[in-house]
Amino acid sequence: MHIDLTHRTALVTGSSQGIGAAVAAGLARSGATVGVNGRDPERLERAVAGLRRQVPDGRFVPVAADVATEDGAEAAVRALPDADILVNNLGIFGARPALEINDDEWRRHFEVNVLAAVRLTRALLPGMKERGWGRVMYIASDSAVVVPAEMIHYGTTKTALLAVGRGFAKEAAGTGVTVNSVIAGPTRTGGVEAFVRELVDPGLPWDEAQRVFMREHRPQSLLQRLIEPEEIANMVVYLASDQASATTGGALRVDGGYVDAILP
Repeated sequence: MHIDLTHRTALVTGSSQGIGAAVAAGLARSGATVGVNGRDPERLERAVAGLRRQVPDGRFVPVAADVATEDGAEAAVRALPDADILVNNLGIFGARPALEINDDEWRRHFEVNVLAAVRLTRALLPGMKERGWGRVMYIASDSAVVVPAEMIHYGTTKTALLAVGRGFAKEAAGTGVTVNSVIAGPTRTGGVEAFVRELVDPGLPWDEAQRVFMREHRPQSLLQRLIEPEEIANMVVYLASDQASATTGGALRVDGGYVDAILP
């Protein structure tokens, strides 16, 4: 399958590292101009330099903005006003006993994980509809379906994203714009590696720590290993393509078989 995004422009939020960076690289390899987003301009420049080494002929645009704020979202839209691919990847998470999650933490998780995506969709979807082509995606999580006891605030926001994606898909019905969520399973990123270290013996070598984490905390995984960010990116690149034109309003799983259900 040949995916050609040569004439497309993408904005990938939270893309200076992890899944977002892998998505940015994948879209660029298919020819898209990619807005790489992060809050820290210096760190963002280093991330873009790394992406250019990975994809020497890639077209990357640094978008330094905190899109979890209204001002930051507006700045990102000004940088790429005609973006026709929006990948809402930005997210935060962390382990916390359910009864110890205070109101500020709940609000922060909703601001970053849900409202940032809603604001950008609200800003960019009208232009996509007018042009008759567009792709909006939300990077959700297996935690949306199997809410983990150690971070129910994170799981709840990812459940909300599935509803947001389905709702905006209805808003875009019949316009040539597709809207989908990607349910990512446990993925090897810097943040997840730190999370693993919180939950298992920090003195264990990484390969053993990963196995202990999957066995004790994610035993449902059929893959029985952490997913690589590029494996998530492959699904996103496909959904961004013309070949995925009949896939909309969906929640597509790249979860390593973690969710024990036929449907999400």
